Amino acid sequence: MPSRNRHVIAVVALVPVLAALALWAFAWPASRIAPRDLPLGVAGPPAAAAQVEKQLERHEGAFEIHRYADEAAARDAIEDRSVYGAVVVTPQGPELLTASAAGPAVAQFLQQAVGQQAAAGGAQVKTVDVAPAPAADPRGAVLNAAALPLALAGIAAGALVTLLGLRGIRAGLALLGASALVGMVAAGIAHSWLDALGGDWWAAAGVLGLCTLAMASAVAGLAALLGTAGIGIGAATVMLLGNPFSGATSAPQMLPEPAGAIGQWLPPGAGTTLLRSVSFFDGAAATGPALTLAWWTVLGLGAVLLGSSLKARKAGAEPAAGHREFSAVG
Repeated sequence: MPSRNRHVIAVVALVPVLAALALWAFAWPASRIAPRDLPLGVAGPPAAAAQVEKQLERHEGAFEIHRYADEAAARDAIEDRSVYGAVVVTPQGPELLTASAAGPAVAQFLQQAVGQQAAAGGAQVKTVDVAPAPAADPRGAVLNAAALPLALAGIAAGALVTLLGLRGIRAGLALLGASALVGMVAAGIAHSWLDALGGDWWAAAGVLGLCTLAMASAVAGLAALLGTAGIGIGAATVMLLGNPFSGATSAPQMLPEPAGAIGQWLPPGAGTTLLRSVSFFDGAAATGPALTLAWWTVLGLGAVLLGSSLKARKAGAEPAAGHREFSAVG
């Protein structure tokens, strides 16, 4: 069969497969959003708190209950990102503490679930947003939308470094420079212009740049070891797994298992979690996602350097292998 015919068959067969994978990756998590062991606090007198906890357990598998002595302790837990909210039993009735900055969709779900439960018992719930989302972006649309452009920037940086033939230290410096500029530009738009991020401007820029660098390093590192096929593997991992499994639109615990856990081990998910921690919670619970991004960056840049070294060694060995020594006879 002529090679051109094989190429046509390959395109006709592969494109629908890629479309199906993309549809599955994006549509499956979005269509199955629901709480799964979502950390939720309960505070108040032991007897009353136990009753509330028992009522919440009717939502089988939905909540991971954490018990606190009083409202102050529950607020501290929310600000430390140990829980997404808390139900506080008070003499005036139940009170719901939420944190829309940690995920507006989660806060809205808690209001509906706890409100319906209280209404069934003839009570009304007072809702207090302990860590509110920015007034300019109450639904978190900017942060949710930022995941895709950062992923595209990371993929583009890694691909360009490879296609332009940059190797070794030069490749690493190009990735660092491009990612740093992406972080500052993104912070200028999301933080300064749209006012959708809180906290320190440079901290937000650093997180956005580190997230981009982690993805760019992964793509460039795979390409350095596997050739141009590595670009496709890295891009597919970021776009088909990292982006839809990131939990940016809700929370990792709202995604079907194991999508939420996988997403937090990939740069888009870790970057989103870290950005929320730095922007709205004074860096609480930032260590885990920061280490995840750091490991991706170190491994990616290490692969870039290793691939460059292997290619240089191979290029130096080829002339020696092809050289022949001739000696005089007689």
